[in-house]
Parts: sequence; C-alpha cells; structure tokens
Amino acid sequence: MKVAVIATPIGNMRMVLEGEALTELRVTNEPLSGGENRVSRQLDEYFSGQRREFDIKIRPEGTEFQKRVWKEISAIPYGQTRSYGEIARTLGKPNASRAVGTACGKNPVWIVVPCHRVVGAKGLGGYAGGEENKKFLLDLEQRKAEIL
Repeated sequence: MKVAVIATPIGNMRMVLEGEALTELRVTNEPLSGGENRVSRQLDEYFSGQRREFDIKIRPEGTEFQKRVWKEISAIPYGQTRSYGEIARTLGKPNASRAVGTACGKNPVWIVVPCHRVVGAKGLGGYAGGEENKKFLLDLEQRKAEIL
C-alpha cells in the first residue's frame, strides 16, 4: 500500500494505492508527502482542463448498493450533472434519493468517481469535501466544457 498527500486547487488530497488500484482519494488536513505518480499526473491534467476522464484502476470499498451508485455516477459526462433522484430512478429505486446521497458521501475516490456531479433537485446539494469545493469543481468543468 502506498500513501501520498498531494496539493490540488481544492486542498491537499490523500491518495491510497493498493498495487495499481486507487482505493482512496479525498481532501485532507495532512501535510504534503508528495510523490509523482499516475494519479497525481492525471489530477494535474484534470485541474488544468486537459483531462475529462480518468484512466485509473479503482477499487473502492463499499456496499453493493454504494458500488452501483458509484458506477452510475462515473457515467455522468464531464461538465454535466444529475440529481440524486435521477440516479435513484436509473438504479430502479425511485424512492432512494437519500440513500444515493449517503452513497455519494461515502465515496472514497473523489473526483475520479465524480460525486460532485450529483446535485439536489433544488440546488447544489451536499458534498463531503465542502460546498465551496463542489461549486469549484462544477464551475471548473463547466468552463472547460464550453471551451472544448
């Protein structure tokens, strides 16, 4: 297992790699520990607007329902959003909006599984990384999507 903390525009991010698979990527208060790797390069490309999709093997730990939610979230195109209710309906569980929100909050590989692209029916909705970071990521993608 390799652990590194890298600097990003939304704060330091802790990444955990088990072999070639990313198992954790989230904002942290931990100090930088550096380490150039495929994940950090792809994050740099994402934040600079040069990357829309990640080519990183992931292995997030969660329940079967959470994994289904994360898979569905991963299919949301760059620069677009879906509501918690839309995700729930797509999964065949139209009354599970809150469960989808809970699964988003437990997403261990932020950005790569873009839970920031899931919004509330009446607004931004929550984000484990903070509302300001969610807004930053959505704005970044919207600006870059318009350019490309």
